[in-house]
Amino acid sequence: IDKWKFVTECNLPSVERVELAARYTEPVIVQKSKEKCFRGWMSDGNKPKYVILNGDSGRGKSFMLQKIMLDWASGEFYSENFDVIFLLKCDEVKCLSQKMSLNELLSWSCSLTSDQISEILELTPEKVLILIDGIDEFSFDPCIQISSPTNPSQEARQMDTLRSLLNRQILPESFLLVTTRSDADTVTNLFKGPQSFTEIVGFSERGVQEYLQKFFQDEKLFMNAYESVKTNEILLAACSVPLLCWMVCFCLKKHFTDDDHVMREIKTTTSIYVHFVSTLLEHHDQSQSVLTMLRNLGQLAKKGMKKQQVFFDEKSVAKTGLDPATTLFLYKGSLKIKDKQEPVFRFMHSSFQEFFTALYYVLLDEQKSWRKICELLASVEWGDKIYSPSPARSNPIHSVVMFLCGFLNEEVSSSNFEKIKWTVPHIITLKETLGKRVFRMATHRECDLLFALHCLYELQDERSVREALKTHSFMDLSNVSLRSTDCWVLLYCLLCCSHIRNLNLMNCDLTAEKLKILQPALCMCEILG
Repeated sequence: IDKWKFVTECNLPSVERVELAARYTEPVIVQKSKEKCFRGWMSDGNKPKYVILNGDSGRGKSFMLQKIMLDWASGEFYSENFDVIFLLKCDEVKCLSQKMSLNELLSWSCSLTSDQISEILELTPEKVLILIDGIDEFSFDPCIQISSPTNPSQEARQMDTLRSLLNRQILPESFLLVTTRSDADTVTNLFKGPQSFTEIVGFSERGVQEYLQKFFQDEKLFMNAYESVKTNEILLAACSVPLLCWMVCFCLKKHFTDDDHVMREIKTTTSIYVHFVSTLLEHHDQSQSVLTMLRNLGQLAKKGMKKQQVFFDEKSVAKTGLDPATTLFLYKGSLKIKDKQEPVFRFMHSSFQEFFTALYYVLLDEQKSWRKICELLASVEWGDKIYSPSPARSNPIHSVVMFLCGFLNEEVSSSNFEKIKWTVPHIITLKETLGKRVFRMATHRECDLLFALHCLYELQDERSVREALKTHSFMDLSNVSLRSTDCWVLLYCLLCCSHIRNLNLMNCDLTAEKLKILQPALCMCEILG
């Protein structure tokens, strides 16, 4: 149970282990426009054997799988449904170089031997649930025919073994729950038989309240924090993302007296990250300058992004000039390689690797910075395999582009990074050019309109938004499920562009609350679809 009981959290001046149950708040999961919790799916007599759980970075997918493991191991839930539950984390599995059978792979992930697992899978496969976290770490090409294993004892590459699980060549009687941060079209095509496609959207407003209560524990502190968040409707919507909610709580806890006015002004995702990073920098080890450390973190993050690598050994970290023992933004853990636990480091969350990769680009000198940014945009626009091996892996690099736009928001860079006296050179030119390029990418298969609008919103510059959208009088978001955060983004962009009077929002899952957000822009439209 101890393996699943705790989570690692930053708590200055170091990190600490916090009980998962003390923090965990049930997220909202949507399936065919109907809300239901995962536990409800598990008790459904007609449940499909395969469930795909899609969700953006930070929405709580990994936490939810850890909670399932904890609930099963403690006998609280699921023990009637399953004799055993396995959890495979794809970012860790990806680090394994040797070929393994499914029995060996499952044994690697838990304390059971291969022989014990073989016996379980042979006797009661229908009482087995396998959780696969982050399947989009692998690039499955349906056009490539590969001879995949057909039984649990046959050795193969990890990706081929997972492919056999998905397409029911192995253990067709067992249950699978697979998470991905992409739309998972490629992954869905690998599944055979009945499947359920669900999306984790994060916290409801009541969930945000519940999380804040658990975080602060003291009722007075909770009420103060909730009032600070509630006064900023955009921030309240952002707190539906569990990771952002934790970051906001962390900052409020560290600066309760003077953070209230800051929270009232926060509008963008990048500004939340920058405020969080600035708070951590107050406890920065003085052995090197803040600017040097940020550059080194950016260099490490970019190297990892290019190699699709999230784990770093001590030598790799030290090579960039960072001290692994004192760097607040890296968590130390261990990875089982060839029956030996090896010490490894990773960013506190994958989104911070994307954040620091974007920061790497803007901290370069002006000429080199713009050249590298153009290369990055081209890689997204043309589907460069170096950065974006498939549509299923496009989201991480999209986040880098979004953070880049956020760094060009003068309020974000000047007010939060003033300690390092850093500003982006020629910021106005960069804003307009980047805005145009990003929106042009929205017509390419690797991108979408909503992503482009989020990037423009992060700029927080009306002139740049108008310039990017000046040739568009019609905006079609039909069949795109819009969240509250998306509605705030759309509202901002539409209010910046008085020439856009034709809007298609058919089948966008718009509730009364979301329509209320959009109302100021909707009443200006001449044609609504």
